[in-house]
Amino acid sequence: MPAFYLRRHLARCLLFQFCEPETTERRRRWISQERDRVMHIAVCMKQVPDSGQIRVHPVTNTIMRQGVPTIINPYDLFALEEALRLRDKFGGEVTVLTMGPPMAEDSLRKTLTFGADRAVLLTDRFFAGSDTLATSFALAAALEKIAREFGEMPVIFTGKQTIDGDTAQVGPGIAKRLNLNQLTYVSRINELDTAAGTITVERRAEGGVQLLSTKMPVLITMLEGTNEIRRGSLADAYRAVSAKIVTWSAVDAGITDITKCGLRGSPTIVKKVFAPQAHAEKATMLPVEDGYDAAAALMNEIFKRQPALEADLMRFASGQ
Repeated sequence: MPAFYLRRHLARCLLFQFCEPETTERRRRWISQERDRVMHIAVCMKQVPDSGQIRVHPVTNTIMRQGVPTIINPYDLFALEEALRLRDKFGGEVTVLTMGPPMAEDSLRKTLTFGADRAVLLTDRFFAGSDTLATSFALAAALEKIAREFGEMPVIFTGKQTIDGDTAQVGPGIAKRLNLNQLTYVSRINELDTAAGTITVERRAEGGVQLLSTKMPVLITMLEGTNEIRRGSLADAYRAVSAKIVTWSAVDAGITDITKCGLRGSPTIVKKVFAPQAHAEKATMLPVEDGYDAAAALMNEIFKRQPALEADLMRFASGQ
């Protein structure tokens, strides 16, 4: 650093160090106001075992993660991309949070390469074996601390579910614990009004697409296929290598009741884990050339196997 800039930097540090308490308090308030002017978005992400190599513990019936390759939960990538798009549009920061073993840091660094600004790892032996209830408890506590440390979050994103549990319960569980509005299975964000504090989204439902609007703060679970994760810049890749991952234990996150974490705080009991049995009967191939012949051949095969069905349909058609 050139001498001129070094002297100026030291002068500013000394001025802030020895200024009057009132001036120091004004400085802190100014920093807080500047932080509140930008949008701070949180994304809850999970590092999951590769679904093709999952093993289950024979006694506890929990997933054995040792020695199994891990990846970022694919659904969470859609949530991350949506958060990055909002940040690019409105300015601000994206903080990614995950709970897991120390090796989950690898996935957090991956999110930094995509463009996330900060990564927080919640790791502690007390979290081992957590079900969705215990997981949402720990993540909610960490999110509260993130809000205190780095700024309130008007929007929190998660993926719709994880590929290892497939429960889709953690996102809504966090929303309940933090008393947030929640929008699940969101396929598109149509509008976000920072002045009015509202957000409008499209939600995929069985009957079609719902158009919903709610007040922020809000928790959103994103569907798959809603966007395409960016490649990330070279600068982000370099930053991810040396970036400091914020690491919190249960105590660091402000969790005082350890009994609500891990296996002790998990009322879910897996009674049995088994692979579905393969069907003994093989599929029958119907050699047909066009659609009409295929439909006729299919009906003939059905009636051959279910003769009573044909008789019932004939009676119904005749009005008997």
